[in-house]
Amino acid sequence: MSHSESIRRTRNCGELRAGHVGETVTLVGWARKRRDHGGLVFVDLWDRHGITQIVLNPEIDASAHELAHSVRAEFVLGVKGAVRARPEGTANAKMSTGDVEVYVDKAWILNTSKTPPFVIEADETPNESVRLKYRYLDMRRGPLLNNLILRGKITTAVRVYLETQGFTEVETPMLTRSTPEGARDFLVPSRLTPGAWFALPQSPQLFKQLLMVAGLDRYYQITKCFRDEDLRADRQPEFTQIDMEMSFIDEAMVREICEGMIARIFELAGKKIQTPFPIMTYADAMEKYGSDKPDIRFGLKISDVSGPVDKSEFKALKETLDSGGTVRAVAVTGGAAFSRKEIDDLIEEAKTHGAKGLAWIKVTAEGYQSSITKFFSKEILDEISAIAEAKVGDLLIFVADSKKVALDCLGRLRLSLARKLGMIDDSKFAFTWVAEFPLLDYDAEEKRYVAMHHPFTAPVAEDVPLFDTDPLKIRARAYDLALNGVEIGGGSIRIHDRSVQNRMFAALGMSDEEARGKFGFLLDALEFGAPPHGGIAFGLDRLMTIISGCESIRDVIAFPKTQKGFCPLTEAPAEVDQKQLRELGLKKDLR
Repeated sequence: MSHSESIRRTRNCGELRAGHVGETVTLVGWARKRRDHGGLVFVDLWDRHGITQIVLNPEIDASAHELAHSVRAEFVLGVKGAVRARPEGTANAKMSTGDVEVYVDKAWILNTSKTPPFVIEADETPNESVRLKYRYLDMRRGPLLNNLILRGKITTAVRVYLETQGFTEVETPMLTRSTPEGARDFLVPSRLTPGAWFALPQSPQLFKQLLMVAGLDRYYQITKCFRDEDLRADRQPEFTQIDMEMSFIDEAMVREICEGMIARIFELAGKKIQTPFPIMTYADAMEKYGSDKPDIRFGLKISDVSGPVDKSEFKALKETLDSGGTVRAVAVTGGAAFSRKEIDDLIEEAKTHGAKGLAWIKVTAEGYQSSITKFFSKEILDEISAIAEAKVGDLLIFVADSKKVALDCLGRLRLSLARKLGMIDDSKFAFTWVAEFPLLDYDAEEKRYVAMHHPFTAPVAEDVPLFDTDPLKIRARAYDLALNGVEIGGGSIRIHDRSVQNRMFAALGMSDEEARGKFGFLLDALEFGAPPHGGIAFGLDRLMTIISGCESIRDVIAFPKTQKGFCPLTEAPAEVDQKQLRELGLKKDLR
């Protein structure tokens, strides 16, 4: 029969159990599988809570049974009937509602459906472009919808936790001023001020610092941020941050608050983690793991073997040392069993990471094996093995190059080798804080210093005199939180002293006029009793990706863009009407 009256459901499709037998219920949802067994028609009725099997029997209601023959996949149905135990031997242990079924005495088709572009209940994952175009259908498949439900619960838990820690949620502007020292801005033209532009915020950084000057004390916001940059699996042009800022705090206080929040998030997801998290310096992270977001779930640490190599007769490696380079090594567990082809493939992989090549030595019960052992005495080989903590059965691999290239190459190789050798436990969550980043880096192309984090990061107090003598040695009061080799959060204690901020801008090659033109409102605020303050921002999308075991943040975002920043669902970005462009003082084609 057609729908001609209001329907109020009394249970959802994932709720019914044996204890509900005998109850009369009203269910609503989408038809999944329909099975016609002659007299009886069975339909799996789905909503976001689960599936209930409904039974249409001509002996109970002929019209409902007749209606069932017209039902197709994804029709929207309403049914009313009695909950019965399934006949002996027909219970479905794979379904939470598998002990019962609903015998329908009244049914409505609330809406019909075209044939979907993919089978929604199938285990196979459809092509991603199709999934993004029909995102609302992709959600009905279950995994994505479950991720979004968990995400909603986690954002609620974050708000509750931060409120109990004395934080206040404040919204900051989406239309703001374009500022340098970051990724490319998304720009928005102003109709009311022709020729002027807003920028969408890359983060609420300046506004949250102003809130600290205002005396808010503790601020947070779960907010959208925008960066016009090349995309990959863990990037989107718009992404979500758990953003916070605190007055009168230090690094230890930030860590304590954040660890409590992270523990609550993982507890909600059914995963227990240990706090406090370990801390390592940026220098140690780079030296041992070749990354400022180290994956510490496995060993394969990088060692500096320049000393013993310099005592060898290996001319190629010694020349690298003589020219100011370094020799770094990793002892690959069980790598002595690698075939020559596997080693050759490893050498080629090293070249893709910028190295000129890769030297190797197998450590076996019979001794050291390689074509290069003739250049080393046994004492030197033993010293190298001791430094690299190599054991019998391991493969020693060496990269001789600049420090930057050697560490980066071996950092990447250790990750791919660990995955190949099955050394990574994907069920493990290994957090680590990375602290004491350099305040500045040098951009050889632009021939100037640039901020490692942003221009408002405070230097370690005792390093401030180095602005005048050796800026690259200044340590920042910055900190990142890494999880399984992914940066999930980053922040710093901020500069609250106008004079220090001036020195930072000067180090970046920014004149007083330029600094005032771009950041005048912040510089003014620092002169009105700005308190010591600091903060951090967590990437909610990245965090959700790890918690849910997904490979891409697109699987935890309701309506994401493709890697080219395109939305197949809405077909955005798209051209706009010429009239709109004229109102903004813009031409249609600026190429």
